[in-house]
Amino acid sequence: MPRLILVCGPTGAGKTTYSLSLCKQENAIRFSIDPWMQTLFASDMTSIDFKWMMERVLRCYEQIWEVSEQILKIDGSVVLDLGLTTKELREYFFSKGSNLGIEAELHYLDAPANIRKQRVENRNQEKDPSVYAFEVTETMFDFMETRFEVPDENELKHGLTVSV
Repeated sequence: MPRLILVCGPTGAGKTTYSLSLCKQENAIRFSIDPWMQTLFASDMTSIDFKWMMERVLRCYEQIWEVSEQILKIDGSVVLDLGLTTKELREYFFSKGSNLGIEAELHYLDAPANIRKQRVENRNQEKDPSVYAFEVTETMFDFMETRFEVPDENELKHGLTVSV
């Protein structure tokens, strides 16, 4: 039976680490937005421009979904480690899953801001390729803090909250 698992959480919550572990446990394919954005668009980014960035994120989402849909249609499982910072973005993938007859699961990761900030600093220093795609500056961290929308009860009815 195919599974569509959406992993969301604020910056530094541990989404990629969690997703990697979940994929091993569930024998699933993981898609992570950070390497896509780094590979395709990082050299073109001259400043933090949310609109510019989101246009490209949405393009990546469309391509990621095209491949995910193929996997799900052959009863494979997919873990989407895409940040999914807003309810609107999460609804996009809930709807896509629903169109295939699949009830997407939302795994919401959370941790206090000070712990998440320290994790980001550690990741920036260690540059472990399994979880590091690019440096997240303090400015970027603070900017994204204002953008993240905590999932509501309805979004989590087929999911879970993970305190990490």
